Amino acid sequence: MDYRTILYQVKDRILTLTLNRPEKLNSFTVEMSYELINAYQRASEDDSVSVVIVTGAGRAFCAGMDLSIDGNVFGLNEELKPTIKDMRERSEDDDIISGVRDAGGRVVLAMYECKKPIIGAINGAAVGIGATMTCAMDIRLASQKAKVGFVFNKIGITPEACSSWFLPRLVGLSTALEWCYTAEILDSETLKDARFVKEICEPEHLLRKANLIAQKIINFSPVAIAMTRQMMYRNSAESDPIKAHEIDSLAIFYSSLGSGKEGVSSFLEKREAKFTDKASSDMPDFYPWWK
Repeated sequence: MDYRTILYQVKDRILTLTLNRPEKLNSFTVEMSYELINAYQRASEDDSVSVVIVTGAGRAFCAGMDLSIDGNVFGLNEELKPTIKDMRERSEDDDIISGVRDAGGRVVLAMYECKKPIIGAINGAAVGIGATMTCAMDIRLASQKAKVGFVFNKIGITPEACSSWFLPRLVGLSTALEWCYTAEILDSETLKDARFVKEICEPEHLLRKANLIAQKIINFSPVAIAMTRQMMYRNSAESDPIKAHEIDSLAIFYSSLGSGKEGVSSFLEKREAKFTDKASSDMPDFYPWWK
């Protein structure tokens, strides 16, 4: 796929994924949603990529949905009358995908399925989908100039992009509700206090800080990293720890036969581990266990 709204740039096993509509403050479009889905799916299977960093071109991260587009700005088919049954039984039908399903949610689900860690470098305004897509990132850093807003109620709509699942897990239910009810624009200090972001950075140092975190990850086993990412997200949502134990047991069993052998050897020999496994081809047979 040729990208018109994003940049896909790989260097030293770190993918920098840049939302690239600076003249529109990187506002989100249906076209961007398809490009982002493709980019996350591509990165997931791209063995030259170990970590993904997401940022915005220019002075904004993403100013939300582009509301200047003609017709239904969310790209939805207003002639349809979808039901919850349609969503549960026909979610992969073309008319449901293109006419009903939330474009931001489809992006976030591609992020959720991705085998690679995702670091958000929030360089400026991030509102609406610009805010909610960051909820699915594993680590978030904010520029001093970052402003984040879950502003849906202000324009008479509801939260999207699976944020009703992610945001309460990040900041707690009460804070998540307050941020959505009030639609306030939140500064970087507020985000840090709520532990929504790990660190506040001077604007010129934001990407460098994100890269420093990425560099701590890139030399580890890609399979172990991919498994860890999915286990943390999926097992933490289970209703009983026995479910986590089942997956943990299989994961440690098979990793001990694979990358774990090199890890143990390198520890005993007091040298750096040299992992050769690939997330594209060497995931254990029970992965993905949730399907």
